[in-house]
Amino acid sequence: MPAAALFDVDGTLLDTSYWHTTAWTEALAQFGHTPAMARIHGAIGMGADQLLDHLLGEDRDHDLDAAITAAHQALFARFWPRLRAFDSAGALLRQLKQRGWTITLASSASGRDLEVMRRVLDADDAIDHATSADDVKASKPAPDLVHAALAKSGAKPGQALFVGDTPWDVQAAAQAKVACVAVLSGGFGERALRAAGALEVHRDVGDLLAHLDGSALADPAHYAALGR
Repeated sequence: MPAAALFDVDGTLLDTSYWHTTAWTEALAQFGHTPAMARIHGAIGMGADQLLDHLLGEDRDHDLDAAITAAHQALFARFWPRLRAFDSAGALLRQLKQRGWTITLASSASGRDLEVMRRVLDADDAIDHATSADDVKASKPAPDLVHAALAKSGAKPGQALFVGDTPWDVQAAAQAKVACVAVLSGGFGERALRAAGALEVHRDVGDLLAHLDGSALADPAHYAALGR
């Protein structure tokens, strides 16, 4: 069985969290909803299905959900030319691949947005598989994306590590019995990430790469053996 490194994309590999916050703020406002931007940011990392329940309540009228989601996608697309990968994001994926990890992207983004972000990341030579919100019934913090990523990677839960930036990533991984290495680059604090159950917390992917030898991601063969 291979050892699998499963990666969130938004806020982890790409600096997109605040663009999503802005796009959701404007999309919600178009339909008369005005939650504080700080509250919207706190829901980033969820897919649209979970985010709208979190912000607007599960008992609301769901008839406009598709329209709100479409508005968010259109508004976020305005920012595509301004998206950038975090420094060392591609280098981290390539180093992990070189060490023997199977690399799978597990993003709550739509398939369309994930395609754009992969072009920005420019590291397809190091990526083995990818899943998006389009591939599952429920997005993070539900474990569906993590289960799908595990299935594609061929790894058991104990032989995989998830890398993400939000408590929702950590919770989704935990529900799938996968440990999570977290980064602070999405705007969530270390306390929140550790409270959710993060195994490690690093400043960003560059910091993780710099301290890789002291991380759980150091040696895939050793980690896979522990998970058997």
